[in-house]
Amino acid sequence: MAREPVVLPPGVEFAGESIRIRFTWNKKRCCETLPFPQTQKGIAAAASLRSQVKQLAKIGALPSERYAELFPDSRNVAAQSLPIFFDYVQAWLDSQVIVNSTRRNYRSTLQTYWIPHFAKFPLNQITPLMVRTLVANTKWTSPCRRRSAVRLLSSIFNQAIREELIIRNATLSVPKSRIGKRDIDPFTRQEADLIITRLYEVTRTKAATIYAAFFEFSFYTGMRPGEAMALRWDEVDIAERVLKIKRIRIYGKIEERTKTKTVREVLLNDRALQALETARSLTAARSDFVFAPKGTGDRTELYVRSETGPKRYWLIALEQLKLRRRRMYDTRHTYATLCLMSGMNPAFIAAQLGQSVQVLLSTYAKWISSPSDWDELEKLKMSGNGTKKVRKRSQ
Repeated sequence: MAREPVVLPPGVEFAGESIRIRFTWNKKRCCETLPFPQTQKGIAAAASLRSQVKQLAKIGALPSERYAELFPDSRNVAAQSLPIFFDYVQAWLDSQVIVNSTRRNYRSTLQTYWIPHFAKFPLNQITPLMVRTLVANTKWTSPCRRRSAVRLLSSIFNQAIREELIIRNATLSVPKSRIGKRDIDPFTRQEADLIITRLYEVTRTKAATIYAAFFEFSFYTGMRPGEAMALRWDEVDIAERVLKIKRIRIYGKIEERTKTKTVREVLLNDRALQALETARSLTAARSDFVFAPKGTGDRTELYVRSETGPKRYWLIALEQLKLRRRRMYDTRHTYATLCLMSGMNPAFIAAQLGQSVQVLLSTYAKWISSPSDWDELEKLKMSGNGTKKVRKRSQ
């Protein structure tokens, strides 16, 4: 008995034992063979897929990645291959307008975590499952490191999406890191003054005294250690009791910017001025930098390149005073908390520290107290009246 002829939908045809569809993509005719049987269901599935492809192409939603998902064995995909991950991230990194220290950090992160695993993969072949599995199996040094590495990869994928190379960000399925805030551990004013006094005692040589002045200045300005290390004499106005912060020392080099990328002014109190007067006699004649260590050479290059020197004296002072070991950065936290507990305006403190009022209040909330705090708590006793009224109404 002869087989009845089958009426095929437009663009659908038989090819041997398979079904083939024809359509236009990127202004050229395409022909794709499908693994569907030559049955009514197979024909209907082929027609449906062709309709879907035509609609996606019509609205511009059929990039190479999506095409590869629909037709993984297609020669058209090979002809429109995407750059491999290694080549793309190199080009991305070269195009970024960032300082050298940030560029080095990005390159190190990519080479440590992502390039060894994804280097040879085209961008469209790096799937969310691959990224999520790699993140889960990596032994991260800290949650912060994990978060920054994933954020960097996410930025690269977002750029590829903007350039219409891929249609999805493979990091979106990675669970977010839960990172608790670092505990703030400032010194009391009495402890700060004891440390300063002891530092002047342990830095007996004239050259080393600059480190004692450095810490006195840091305790009473709240400047970031890197900002104080990069401070130049031409940015200090003793007569007006003010200085300008324009740069910061990072990884041993002076960067011509601040952490927030804005110049700010810091008003100088008596203790800060006292530290500057000590430093002037030690460094003004030989260096452009206020807290320059001992050395010879170009005065524009004499600055604290390593924290080893100041940190050594810092730890000696803490040990001799039997105080809990803390970071040099805690001089900044000490100044912030002293200002808050003195009742100073938070907006003024935030401007001096170079941060927003919101960050200041969220970081140092537990050091913000008021004589009226107990009066506020007393108001709780008045809530009983309201409760009695509600009960009466419900009766």
